[in-house]
Amino acid sequence: MVENYNEVLYQNETMVTERLILRKYRVEDAADILEYASDAQTVEFIIWEGLDTIRAARAAIYDYYWSRPGIWAIEHVESGKMIGGIDIRLNHDDDKVGFGYVLNRAFWGKGYMTEALGAVMALCFEKLRANRFEAQHYAGNEGSGRVMEKCGMRREGCMAQYEKVKGIFRDCVQYGITREQYVSKRA
Repeated sequence: MVENYNEVLYQNETMVTERLILRKYRVEDAADILEYASDAQTVEFIIWEGLDTIRAARAAIYDYYWSRPGIWAIEHVESGKMIGGIDIRLNHDDDKVGFGYVLNRAFWGKGYMTEALGAVMALCFEKLRANRFEAQHYAGNEGSGRVMEKCGMRREGCMAQYEKVKGIFRDCVQYGITREQYVSKRA
């Protein structure tokens, strides 16, 4: 992975795809965050509990979304609405990148998260020079696995009762793609 990773991330605070803008969060996004973060179905498979007030949504912006580079709000170009978020977690020792995402349920099934993940994956392999890109989803959230597969990631296995989330032991399904696999799919 490149040594100047923070510089690369700051230079790519905004990324534009066909239908989306990945950008830094804004205070004005609080209402849109609250809309999806207060939806029980949207946050069912997310570690955090969700949010129930505009004040909590603003606090999430200040405390988490602005805490480091590599966290993007996903803006829907056509409507101008902030519809979700995606972030990366760098592991420098192993030259790999993990990620997580959330999307407003009103925008599920339209390919938006696949589009956002593809842009982030390209950044990680092409500019950050990562060797591996990986994530997990909890069993029962197969839509997330389909997003990863559409981006070329492979299902690598399932870890039984891997984590306890919101009082429930969850099986965790692992996905990954290496630089070599990414490059061969792009050729």
